[in-house]
Amino acid sequence: MILQINGITLDIGEKEETLVGRVASLLAIKEEEISSLIILRRSLDARRSRPVRRSYLLEVRVPEKTGRSLAVGQRKPGISVEAIAEPIPPASVAPLAPPLVFRERPVIVGSGPAGLFAALSLAKRGVSSVLLERGGPVDERVLSVENFWKNGILDTESNVCFGEGGAGTFSDGKLTSRGKNPLAQDVKQILVEMGAPAEILIDAHPHIGTDRLKVILKNIRERLVKSGCDIRFHSAVTDLVVCRGRISAVIVNNNQELKTDHLILAIGQSAGDTYKKLAERGVAMQPKAFAIGLRVEHPQELINRIQYGRWAGHPDLPPAEYFLKAGVKETGRSVYSFCMCPGGFVVGCSETRGGIVTNGMSLFKRDGNFADSAIVVNVRPEDFGGTGPLAGLAFRRRYEKAAFLAGGANYSAPVQRLIGFMTGRPQAPVKQCSYRPGIREADLSSVLPPFVVETLKRGFGQFEKVMRGFVTEEAVLIGVETRTSSPVRIVRGNNGQSITVAGIFPCGEGAGYAGGIISSAIDGINAAGHVIADAAGRKPR
Repeated sequence: MILQINGITLDIGEKEETLVGRVASLLAIKEEEISSLIILRRSLDARRSRPVRRSYLLEVRVPEKTGRSLAVGQRKPGISVEAIAEPIPPASVAPLAPPLVFRERPVIVGSGPAGLFAALSLAKRGVSSVLLERGGPVDERVLSVENFWKNGILDTESNVCFGEGGAGTFSDGKLTSRGKNPLAQDVKQILVEMGAPAEILIDAHPHIGTDRLKVILKNIRERLVKSGCDIRFHSAVTDLVVCRGRISAVIVNNNQELKTDHLILAIGQSAGDTYKKLAERGVAMQPKAFAIGLRVEHPQELINRIQYGRWAGHPDLPPAEYFLKAGVKETGRSVYSFCMCPGGFVVGCSETRGGIVTNGMSLFKRDGNFADSAIVVNVRPEDFGGTGPLAGLAFRRRYEKAAFLAGGANYSAPVQRLIGFMTGRPQAPVKQCSYRPGIREADLSSVLPPFVVETLKRGFGQFEKVMRGFVTEEAVLIGVETRTSSPVRIVRGNNGQSITVAGIFPCGEGAGYAGGIISSAIDGINAAGHVIADAAGRKPR
């Protein structure tokens, strides 16, 4: 019999091997009656009102007669025990689906999570695709990114935003998702097969780290190539050929025509030139709300003390995280933390000349000296100050350019102490900051819209009330954070296709339907499913 037990906790320092004994004691049975114990989920309970502990969701198998004799239900305050059905084995192996007939190979644009998982899903059905990526493979891309961070020399085609793995390659590699889609666990399982740590399958807030992501990407590439996927780097889609309302080809690097009638668009949110070309070719798009603000950086040790209290510094505790949100009635806006990176770095993510874009990044161990997070304010389409579907792109570009000029026009980011930003009073110069390529003191009120500035100032005051010590002399603000999500949505129907150009399947973050690695990967899987359904329903020539 299978029991699911939720809420058993272990104090920091207790080994997980003791879970069998804790379960046996809870159920009033002998340890040897437990034939298996699987950790389904593990989370850290760091509420400052009590000792830090880990909480577990477990799947436990006990003999049938033992299970039936147990009083299944609420056993102890905070702990639940439920019987779950045994999995039913398949009666027989399902017959293989008939081979799909494509007039031309499907083309996937972009090798971020959406594009890669779309390609993997097609390959699983025996469909070979062409994967086009405007940037370079990950090892080559690392060199161009390091050159930018070290010397301020930007490669506009292969950078933090463009290249194998997409923008997530240089990030914390977070695998959290707001939804409860069952495909999320499938995505994590594939990542583990490709080299991710197995704990991402059970941790409540899993992450991979940029160092391990690079290895995983090469393993995914190897699997795709073996399955027949044609991966082409340095291949930017510069135009589309639409015939009778359906995609018929893409133009690559302005000089090569690649025929296809199934195009998966997984372009990411930074491909402004591609958005513009889509608009020219009649692909329906609409403006979309997003959020902008600043990065805040604290010493990680300070965040540990705030979050863990007297347990800070315990060797079994990970670097502390935080999640903050507040409503500001004076401006009618919300302000919240986004993409928090414990033990991480703030890095330059510009992809076009003359703009500053920031993001957080960390390694798997999260052993850096700083903690950083975006603190952002919601922005609505009516704030954009323009018309048309691409008005949001122009809006965020305006403030990225303002930050570039405030930083000295050399890709150094403008920085300011948090207290100075809130009070307007001069502060000591910022001496410690992880941001690369460099920093320059500036008034950050000048690089954001006034309503964002006002909301941030009031929001920081509210954060201090729930997280004492957040507003401190040690906190540094770095500008600007503008890439929380896409300000554009490529409109698609229930069949996954563009509502105006058949055969185009927009997906992922750049299409405005996902945010982050997991949701983008799921959207890519679904896009591949729509392509397969469309091919199955169309007659070959």
